[in-house]
Amino acid sequence: MYVIIMNSKKFEMTSPIPEWTRPQYKQRHQIKSRFYYIFWGLATVSVLVGQIYVGSGYRAYANALLRIFESIEVEVGKTYNNERFY
Repeated sequence: MYVIIMNSKKFEMTSPIPEWTRPQYKQRHQIKSRFYYIFWGLATVSVLVGQIYVGSGYRAYANALLRIFESIEVEVGKTYNNERFY
C-alpha cells in the first residue's frame, strides 16, 4: 500500500503493483513429482527385463528345435537297403 501526501492530505493507494516493476520469473509449464519419474523408470526397466527374459527363452527354444532337426536329419539319411515298407 502506498501513501501519497498532497497539500497536507494523506491519500492511500490500494492499486496493485504494476507488472513492469515485479521481478520476472519463468513459470514452469508442467510440475511433476518424483513419483512420476520413479513410476516410469520402473515401468521401463520391467519392460526391458521382460524382453530379455522372452528373448532368452526364445533362444533356448530355437536351440532345442535345432537339436531335434539335426537328429531327424541324421536318421533320415541312413541307408535302408532298398526295402519298401508299403
